[in-house]
Amino acid sequence: MGDQETGRRRGQLSRQRVLQAAVDLADRFGLESLSMRRLAGELGVVPMALYKHVANKEELLDGMVDVIVGEIDPPQAGLPWKEAVRTRVLSARRVVQAHLWARRVIETRSVKTGAVLEYMDSFTGMFLAGGLSPDLTHHALHALGGRMWGFTQELFEDPQVGASAAVPPEAQAAMLQQMARRYPNIAAVAAPALHDGGTVVASGCDDQFEFEFALDLLLEGIEQLHRRKWSSRRSNAAQAAGFVSPTGIGYDG
Repeated sequence: MGDQETGRRRGQLSRQRVLQAAVDLADRFGLESLSMRRLAGELGVVPMALYKHVANKEELLDGMVDVIVGEIDPPQAGLPWKEAVRTRVLSARRVVQAHLWARRVIETRSVKTGAVLEYMDSFTGMFLAGGLSPDLTHHALHALGGRMWGFTQELFEDPQVGASAAVPPEAQAAMLQQMARRYPNIAAVAAPALHDGGTVVASGCDDQFEFEFALDLLLEGIEQLHRRKWSSRRSNAAQAAGFVSPTGIGYDG
């Protein structure tokens, strides 16, 4: 009876089921817990059964990225380009925050899958549909960087996350005072975030606010350049020389 049940489970196995199970496993126990053997145990199959659907661990991780990219909301029709981009980025951020391991995996992928390329293509299309030139869109995407995927590096991230809770408030206050003496400019701009209920002993920027603030700043700047019909010097030089692709992007990049 046990063999029959195992055979039934194996027969129902699919690539999508394998990938979703891997995502669920990483969500519950962290990326470090993910192995082909443990994943097989979660699915009730022998490890070799997984290799019919994913060739190796790297392909498994690529597929997991595909799963979470599929959770990002599609572009909303009828919105102005800036609002459409903002809405899509914040949707991506919600997805990444729901899968805490995702950022690390996205950053380490060396091969872009079809699902990832489709997302990038549709993301780029929101700018072009809004009337932005390919040249400005090219540079706007560089400026947005990881925000396209819903994350970015935090400037005032605590280098000892998890350890600060063990530091007594008095010691934290002393550390802040020492920092202010040695690095007064950093302390001056970081100080507004180093408070909690009127104290200066508990740090913590509002990550969501900071993310949206930077996103809005970038989008406003891109919009201003679009209104001015801005183009890069390299694009201008390429057009003058006649080296322009059918999309309007100079061949020199």
